[in-house]
Amino acid sequence: MKISRHWKTLVASSFAAFTLTGLAGAPAQASPETDALYNSAQRHFTDGNEGAGLADLRALLGADPGDAEALSLQAIWSHYSNDLPGLADAMARLHATDPGMAAGTGHVLNAIGAAVGTLPNPLPALIGPQTGIVVLGYGLLPDGALRPELVNRLTAAWIQSIVSPFSPIVVTGGNPQNGITEAEAMRHWLVGRGIPASRISVENRAGSTVQNALFSTRLLRDVGATSAVVVTSPNHIRRAVADFIVAGTHVVGATTSLEQLVSQLPPPARNAQRGIYLDATRTFQLSLAR
Repeated sequence: MKISRHWKTLVASSFAAFTLTGLAGAPAQASPETDALYNSAQRHFTDGNEGAGLADLRALLGADPGDAEALSLQAIWSHYSNDLPGLADAMARLHATDPGMAAGTGHVLNAIGAAVGTLPNPLPALIGPQTGIVVLGYGLLPDGALRPELVNRLTAAWIQSIVSPFSPIVVTGGNPQNGITEAEAMRHWLVGRGIPASRISVENRAGSTVQNALFSTRLLRDVGATSAVVVTSPNHIRRAVADFIVAGTHVVGATTSLEQLVSQLPPPARNAQRGIYLDATRTFQLSLAR
């Protein structure tokens, strides 16, 4: 998924109100040289070479010290690399250059910390009607049938929905097979087990966890929910929680299936956190290429 350099980012006030807004002002101008360094850095981060990526960003910022996207990336990947001086320097420069982007970057880092500390939990949360239940999709079989992993997620969601009978439900996932999307297949499964169709909102465009979070956040607001319990697999829950928090959803519960639960209870090692960092930067809508 290629995201333009001119995508809007989150401002500090959006986090308090759980809304996505844009930064004021004209988009930043960049040279072909700095764009090439930015793109090279992003490739290195994706490939697992954060040292080379940070070196590219240092070269970029030497040529353009006010590049807010580069400063944000430098702060996030310095945090991943446990480079505390680099993190402090990037955040100080970002605060001076673009306070809104600095606030958003701080929010991303807080979301990552919350996600890493999340424990997969097969027990339903005690929630009220202002908290939605969001079930993340999983690839369907070629004939449109549910894979066992998705049935596990739906079973956990069904239990949560019985415990919280007044909470709205959002099913999210596109990727159609045999003319049916993941979200439609999930809605059909839940309705077949006694959940009223009127209680379920269908988000049927998302093709990734990032899009699950961004699109579902908008749907949650449409149905009046101010927070959410995220339902997915144990090995996916931390990445999903980070994405939803960055997108502006207040996550109050992380419900999972029992499959692989024990193996996912310990906090992930640093190298296992890479996917959380990558997804969080994409949910924050930092350019993947420019």
